Amino acid sequence: MNGKVVWITGASSGIGLALAKAYSQKGAYLIVSARRLELLEELQSQLSEPKDCLVLPFDLQHHEQAAQWVEQALHFKGRIDVLVNNGGIGHLGSVDEMEFEIERKVMDVNFWAAVALTKAVLPHMLSNDSGQIWTISSILGFFGSPKLAAYAASKFAVIGYFESLQYELQHSQVHAGILSPGFINTAVSLNSLGPNGEPVGVNSSAQERGMLPEVLAQKFLQKTSKGRLPKHIVIGGYERFSIPFKRYLPRLFSLVYVKMTNFTRKNNA
Repeated sequence: MNGKVVWITGASSGIGLALAKAYSQKGAYLIVSARRLELLEELQSQLSEPKDCLVLPFDLQHHEQAAQWVEQALHFKGRIDVLVNNGGIGHLGSVDEMEFEIERKVMDVNFWAAVALTKAVLPHMLSNDSGQIWTISSILGFFGSPKLAAYAASKFAVIGYFESLQYELQHSQVHAGILSPGFINTAVSLNSLGPNGEPVGVNSSAQERGMLPEVLAQKFLQKTSKGRLPKHIVIGGYERFSIPFKRYLPRLFSLVYVKMTNFTRKNNA
């Protein structure tokens, strides 16, 4: 990564923040984006070489401006070697109680923004016949979960879209990869939007017991810094085994998952 230009969205906290610091330690030039300018500037000040980092704040919900964001990013070093579509939001509420506008916002930020930014960056990478695009999905991109319908849908969509892009890029040197984390100790649940559009303000016990984002970042860089780049990376604890469980034993998985979610609902009531 030494001398590479890495652009990370959602870089103000959680996984994005950890990835930014990890890439910086590997000698990369950084472009960091998120809504909160003050947090991005705080990140920049913590780096050993702040001048090697461009702060580019924006709101992913306004993804129709993606082409302008790419133009600004290219002014930094004249190229983008790695794009990490990490920015996203969560929600917590059943289908019958969630406002449609909130569910649409989740899709806009988690899925359509990644699509828009990728489509704006892709011509530049194809012209150089070089580059990596990584998009963050989730283990919930493989199965649904109660009160997380729109979030799961956005992660399903990420996998379907970027797997399709992988096939389209198979004869180029541009790589499109997917990262599906398990339970990571971030504030994503804490900041998830409730039915009224306000943050729920309660973190899930699974998140609190999850892997530290710094550990995930190191594991991710280990898997993407040498050899043939993987198409889909799953990083997490025991929960990562839920993916093959669902794939090979779907009926048993459904029975177990219903019992688990019912138990969790009763304990949180």
